[in-house]
Amino acid sequence: MFSTTTNTLEGRPVREYLGIVTGEVIVGANLFRDLFASITDIVGGRSGKYEDVLARARKEAIAEMEAEAARLGGTAVVGVDLDYEVLGQNGSMLMVSASGTAVIV
Repeated sequence: MFSTTTNTLEGRPVREYLGIVTGEVIVGANLFRDLFASITDIVGGRSGKYEDVLARARKEAIAEMEAEAARLGGTAVVGVDLDYEVLGQNGSMLMVSASGTAVIV
């Protein structure tokens, strides 16, 4: 499965559009609190631990989106968009979502 933020794949024409596909991952506050307690690598305002959690959530959201595309018979996802949203009463959760259009190339 190939995913891209562009609307086309250079040299590979889209034969069929299958529809919008999505993947969402929500990370709870307890995970962030636990990570904050164990952070030892904060340098210059960056935290490798937080970045690792965000990277994993992003990869999982993309994997869910690609799996949905595969269930539809797609061979690629074009026009991919990634969004990050704070949820919960006190901003206690973070949602990472990936969406795009499943296609056959």
